[in-house]
Amino acid sequence: MSNEEYARKLKGKRGVKRIINAAGYSKDGLRAAYRHESAFRQLIWLNGILLVLVFVLDFGPATRMMLIIASFLSLIVELFNTAIEAAVDHTSTARHELAKRAKDAGSAAQMLALVLLVVLWFMAVWREYGLNLF
Repeated sequence: MSNEEYARKLKGKRGVKRIINAAGYSKDGLRAAYRHESAFRQLIWLNGILLVLVFVLDFGPATRMMLIIASFLSLIVELFNTAIEAAVDHTSTARHELAKRAKDAGSAAQMLALVLLVVLWFMAVWREYGLNLF
């Protein structure tokens, strides 16, 4: 089967079959990221701990929602960063300014997502528990 036929076969799905296929691709993407990317594994464990803390600590519903969103955002950005790196490396592993720029931008996006996560957690803990915790 040629590349064009394969692409047409994948794109030709509609309705419920397309949704089922998309769910399978998403599962495959999460599995591959966890298996091959240590940064994603670290974030899964970090955010798993943080999500447990969200429900153990005495936060209000709005604060809980904000912290859960920030955790998922850091995971989503890491998946985008991983996708950018894989696409760039698939194209070429040679040094190229545009490849470096793409990878650096993905890395910067992840750094900002993690800074946001830290800032929101700091603000939530400070608001609920004051300086006594620190």
